[in-house]
Amino acid sequence: MNKYLLSVSVLTLATPAFAQEREDLILTSFPRPETITVIATGSETPLSKTGQPVTVITAAEIQSIQGPDITRVLERVPGITITRNGGPGSFTGVRLRGSDAEQVLVLVDGVRLEDVSAPSGGFDFGTLTPGGVERIDVLRGSNSIVWGSAAIGGVIAVQSRDLNGVEASAELGANDSYLADAAAGISGDFGALTLNGGYSRSDGVSAAAVGSEPDGFRQWRVGGRGRVNLSQDLAIVATARYADTRTDIDGFGPPTYLVFGDTAEYQTTRQASGRVGLRYTGSDLTLNTGFAISDTKRDYYDPTFGTDPSFGYKGRSERVDLSGRINLPADFTLDFGGDSEWTRFSSTFDAEAKARLTSGHALLGWSTDRASLAAGVRVDDHSRFGTAWTFGANGAFELVDNLRLRASYGEGFKAPTLYQLLSDYGNAALNPERSKSYDAGLEWGGPYDKVHAAVTVFRRDSRNLITFVSCASLNACATRPFGLYDNVGLARAQGVEAELGARPTDTLHLQAAYTYLETENRTRGTANFGKDLARRPAHALTLSSDWTTPLAGLTLGADLRLVGDSFDNASNTRRLDGYALTTVRASFPLTEKVELYGRVENVFDVNYQTVADYGTWGRAAYLGIRARY
Repeated sequence: MNKYLLSVSVLTLATPAFAQEREDLILTSFPRPETITVIATGSETPLSKTGQPVTVITAAEIQSIQGPDITRVLERVPGITITRNGGPGSFTGVRLRGSDAEQVLVLVDGVRLEDVSAPSGGFDFGTLTPGGVERIDVLRGSNSIVWGSAAIGGVIAVQSRDLNGVEASAELGANDSYLADAAAGISGDFGALTLNGGYSRSDGVSAAAVGSEPDGFRQWRVGGRGRVNLSQDLAIVATARYADTRTDIDGFGPPTYLVFGDTAEYQTTRQASGRVGLRYTGSDLTLNTGFAISDTKRDYYDPTFGTDPSFGYKGRSERVDLSGRINLPADFTLDFGGDSEWTRFSSTFDAEAKARLTSGHALLGWSTDRASLAAGVRVDDHSRFGTAWTFGANGAFELVDNLRLRASYGEGFKAPTLYQLLSDYGNAALNPERSKSYDAGLEWGGPYDKVHAAVTVFRRDSRNLITFVSCASLNACATRPFGLYDNVGLARAQGVEAELGARPTDTLHLQAAYTYLETENRTRGTANFGKDLARRPAHALTLSSDWTTPLAGLTLGADLRLVGDSFDNASNTRRLDGYALTTVRASFPLTEKVELYGRVENVFDVNYQTVADYGTWGRAAYLGIRARY
């Protein structure tokens, strides 16, 4: 226990400064970009005008946290918990307010990155690094009105950088880890163009906790974003991203194929996504329309049986979308949108299957200096299961100066995946998963004020949850010898989120994010009725501190992540112990343009697991250099 008390004292006394210019702390008459979000309504909206809880993480904060592991950034957001099947680069799931990882919608530069090739969809955060990222917006709570399928737990929107100049960084560290990132851009009256790329690799640690063979990973990626100004109000916009990842995995090897341990297996994942469109910004009307594509190919190899893939999956999504806002009289606005998405999926064992989802939504808002209200509706028509309607409303009211009351009601739905519908284990009669989400809270100040505090209570009830059901329980053994997917689940997640941030001086920033979570399986008539949902810890706390010292710009910092106990399985027979992880970091400007940085993760070499039987990294140190021109 003394070592954890020591880590708290480090957090409060010595901490890494954000790579944040001094002027970022100066209030002006213009809204800061970090105080505007599009994740709540689909159009630019001040954070203070939405009743939904939204957190914005800036490029300065991302760079101050350092390293290729984006989950260390996300853990600063209340409501988020992480599970990972091994070391960095392994499959990584992000849960919001106790949702399944597959019930969180992930957008990169406006492109939905649901893995259409995966049995349950979702996105693997092990394939995403923060290199080239400008900001991350996180909305907590169901919001399918604006974003449609998969936004049951919430939405995480990642935006790449617009850059006028050149940036590059490189680091090396434990387990023969290497990271290199670079970005270059140019902007002017004609428009802007930024290209970025990166490479990371590590020997890793054994994915199987009992193993001794290290399981490494490597990834290279390229991306970019561009804009061509056709007029003062009209522009062509385009984004693209490609990532190629190889991850060593463990499995159930010979001779019994029953014991999880070291194997020579590995997985390759190739992701391509992009969008091209038009954006119009007028005084009373904004429009954004385009065509987006997302393509994922995953192959699994076992060198024991040769060099060809043992099996693989392919998934592809093509989407046409239109969204916009109309400013109406009497302080009203109308946010609206429509889209149509075509998806297809195939695997080594499954013939190609296709589906179409066409949607439309409208959100009517009203806002004054002290109050804002919004309510809307969405309709989705799916070629396989039919029509789904979604409703929602939210509001914010300034009770006194700097103190706001927020409340929201949101509905969510998640369309069954093509695998769940049409594979050998599929069920064409599936309905979408549905949720109703409620939250209310008080907020003092803003995220970049001297003091910012917020507390939110929330609850989400989910139904029609899709799970794999054995053939015996369905009397379907004649046609399905192993079973099939079915709508059988009910669940509840509720709790409290708290945030606190303080800037006692221009050079010191302290912050905390805490979540108390209760989850319950509410599926009557099943053996797990009343049990906790798996891998949902009741407590999660992140403490962070960043300090720019008077010593030639030296910055110091630390993070403490405390996670409570949870259960690894639905029957609650296997416990995952809680853990405390401490990271210390520092950076030092060698010149005005060049910075040296370093960190030590898991300072006290804690042995922990987020998924039973899977290994995690121990103490690890890294050193890097960053340059900007």
